[in-house]
Amino acid sequence: MSGRARLTLCSAAATLMASCALLPLIDPGTWILQAAALLAIQSGVGAAARRVPLARPLTVAAQALVSLLLLTLVFAREQALFGLLPGPQALGHFGDLFRAGAEDVGQYAIPAPLTDGIRLMTVGGVLVIGLAVDTLAVTYRNAAPAGLPLLALYSVAAGLSTGSGDWVWFLVAAAGYLMLLLTEGRERLSQWGRVFAGAPRSPGGQPGAVAPVRTGRRIGMAALGVALVVPLLPLPAIQGGLLAGAGRGVGSGNGGGGTVSAINPVVGLRDSLNVNEDRTVLTLNTNASDLSDMYLRIVSLDEFDGTTWKPAKRHIVAVPDGFPTPTGLGPDVKRAVISTRISAAEGYAQDWLPMPYPPSSVKIKGNWRYEPVGMTLVGDHGQKTSGKTYDVTSLDVQPTARQLEAAPEAPSSIRNEYTKVPGSLPKVVAREAKEITKGTTSDYAKAVALQDYFAVTGGFEYDTDVEVGSGPDAIARFLRDKQGFCVHFSFAMAAMARTLGIPARVAVGFAPGSPQADGSVAVSLKDAHAWPELYFEGVGWTRFEPTPTRGTTPSYTVPDTSDTNTPDLPRSSESAEAAPSAAPSTSASCSAQDKKLDGCGAALPLDDAQQSDQGTPLYVKAGWILLGALGLTLPMLPMLWRLRRRSVRLASARHAAAASVGARPGAGGTDGLATQYAGSAVLLDEPPQEVAEAAVAYVLAVWRELVDTAWDYGIEPDDALTPRRAAARIVRIGELEGAAAGSVHRVAGAVEQVLFSPRPRAEAGLSEDVRQVRGALRARVGWTTRVRAVVAPRSAMRAVWDLADRWTALKASWAARATRLATRLASLHRRPGRQSG
Repeated sequence: MSGRARLTLCSAAATLMASCALLPLIDPGTWILQAAALLAIQSGVGAAARRVPLARPLTVAAQALVSLLLLTLVFAREQALFGLLPGPQALGHFGDLFRAGAEDVGQYAIPAPLTDGIRLMTVGGVLVIGLAVDTLAVTYRNAAPAGLPLLALYSVAAGLSTGSGDWVWFLVAAAGYLMLLLTEGRERLSQWGRVFAGAPRSPGGQPGAVAPVRTGRRIGMAALGVALVVPLLPLPAIQGGLLAGAGRGVGSGNGGGGTVSAINPVVGLRDSLNVNEDRTVLTLNTNASDLSDMYLRIVSLDEFDGTTWKPAKRHIVAVPDGFPTPTGLGPDVKRAVISTRISAAEGYAQDWLPMPYPPSSVKIKGNWRYEPVGMTLVGDHGQKTSGKTYDVTSLDVQPTARQLEAAPEAPSSIRNEYTKVPGSLPKVVAREAKEITKGTTSDYAKAVALQDYFAVTGGFEYDTDVEVGSGPDAIARFLRDKQGFCVHFSFAMAAMARTLGIPARVAVGFAPGSPQADGSVAVSLKDAHAWPELYFEGVGWTRFEPTPTRGTTPSYTVPDTSDTNTPDLPRSSESAEAAPSAAPSTSASCSAQDKKLDGCGAALPLDDAQQSDQGTPLYVKAGWILLGALGLTLPMLPMLWRLRRRSVRLASARHAAAASVGARPGAGGTDGLATQYAGSAVLLDEPPQEVAEAAVAYVLAVWRELVDTAWDYGIEPDDALTPRRAAARIVRIGELEGAAAGSVHRVAGAVEQVLFSPRPRAEAGLSEDVRQVRGALRARVGWTTRVRAVVAPRSAMRAVWDLADRWTALKASWAARATRLATRLASLHRRPGRQSG
């Protein structure tokens, strides 16, 4: 295998190894196999194009085109022309997938599911990084800068990951980059050996060359050091757990409209119920006369895929001043207007806003968006509930059993969406639902029968130690074992209701809290709850409570509920302005807490200052600013270094001499070049006078600038040639004529004069000669070469070699100092011998 082929293989391998850092973020990790296959094809196209050979820009263009065709074939085959060519529809489909993937990334908990959008972002991202690495390392023969895209890929994964085994993926990515550098170094050495004179490798030894292998190692270590620092910056993390109180939530929204994506909101529910030390997360002050129905709803789960329930992707809008009447609620249903002030604890940071259902209006400061279908509020741009105090006006809907019994069939739009049952659902679920509701004639009677079966007659036990379970058989196992907690009961009842043709969904939030002595209500982590909501036309979404010993049974499902034909008129609006109740409610939930907490304990104080908007912390902003500055500065470093070096070299003779006296060999000073061309006999053994030394420094600096300028425009240097032959080579390859060719030979003649003449002198106008040559070279190349010569000059590699030499010299200096110190310490321990008689 040729050196170029090995380098191509190592380039693809390094990209794939860095991509492994994304594996903990996405489940399943099968995407990496697809990425590896497409990356292999992309690298193969590059290898074939270089073998033809094609021009470097054409090689990159061919790889980019093939990559686009591959992505079209995999992700947009149905929208593409002839199943392969990306037309407008295919490009639009790519845009839709990318937007969906961006939303999924912001909303899903780690590990996120492999949705089509996330798969496009990961596989496409790997191909983009792979193209960048292959272009830098193989096409343009410069492996060191290829570490930047690899570092970017790893840094994204490290910044998002929260696992304890991240160091494993760091080592994998580091090994891939070092392997690429070593392979590139060997390939360089196999073609034209060591390059450019450098510092002596040992004290008193002959000046050596900076081997690309050693340089690569040092570059690798520097880049890996940056990779260690970047994950320490305050990057945002994909976090999960809807009800967790430590700041984990469902997402941040996207501002200005858009959608809120599906998440799994029961991730942290069991953990909240099983906390060793319960704590208050919400404090309520309300004018509700009965707290038994004061459920705080966070989000509704609309979609059921046979494995889990989750929210559907919904459009979000700005929060309106007043919310519309809930879907399906008719004018003849009794209702009361409730006013509630809710204060979230500082430690309870969550994206969705807990509210009584159905809300009529919300007053809250901060960046929040409204989801109309579920009538919920979601934080935008990182907005959280932590420390927030907000006012909610809601309706206490009080239907009667007769109204529910007489409810007509739901509209087709509701039935089509909320009665979907996947084919993977075990048949036992529908079979038992029919058995439980045998003899009932209405949807209401069926719903009450299901509720009573789970809560009273079915022999089920409430147990929070039972796993939530996954897969289509989870509900069947629950029905068999009859043990679980609110997630199992609500999921099972909602699924059964759908099999019976009753529109159903699951709500997640908090059950009624515990009244306190000061009239407030404390809601704790252990009040986290899930319950089913069934739809009845004329009433709307109606709560049921199948979980035994949890929450409260709705009054409209109790047999002795009053069935008045004529509903009561709505309460007067003065109830909305009534002061919060000063006495604790007599609900059953208070007595148990009274015995445990000795009078229910003290509530969290209400502080109007808590209603102030919590902005982004200063240290987070500073971290992002530093990261952005670093991202902008790193690509510009080669250009800035090159501009600075050119200005120093082409300065006056005095300035150039002053700059070169303190310079180390190989950094543009006199020692390396003089040794290379003259064997250092005269300049090292018999140093010239100050004037002569300034002349030598100036001429050699100008010559180095001429060689580097030619290198920037594609003429690689060959330090094995004499100045005269090197000048002839530059003129020949650069196709220089007339004044430009004469300028090259004039500078080369000046170099020979200062190196071999007993009286070195600096000719005037050498700087102008270099500028003339630079203009001629620039005129004969294309615009891409011109841009690269400025933005990413090839000769900037000298900066890396300079650093390597400085590091070598520094190590040698410290080693010498350590040797001298050890010698002195040893001499202090010697004692003079005694002389005899």
